[in-house]
Amino acid sequence: MAFQDKQLTCADCGAQFTFSAAEQEFFQSKGYTNEPKRCPTCRQARKTERVGSGGMKQRQMYPATCAECGKDTEVPFEPREGRPVYCSDCFSKMRTNR
Repeated sequence: MAFQDKQLTCADCGAQFTFSAAEQEFFQSKGYTNEPKRCPTCRQARKTERVGSGGMKQRQMYPATCAECGKDTEVPFEPREGRPVYCSDCFSKMRTNR
């Protein structure tokens, strides 16, 4: 099946953009059935917004004290009373000792 370039309208900014034959072929190879709704500029802006400027999604970190060595640390979950929390070094040691 031969693809041809298509002109599409961006759902965010309203600008016209080209959905090239090569892009259409790529979309088909990935099993995508919908055409892109956003122009490349808006697509990249949305991706950056979702992921954050550091390249990874920023997680909320909570202060904690390691139950093994007593070192102050931060963990990506809210510590609960009565449940031990470990720093990354002690946690790694415990995992390898299993």
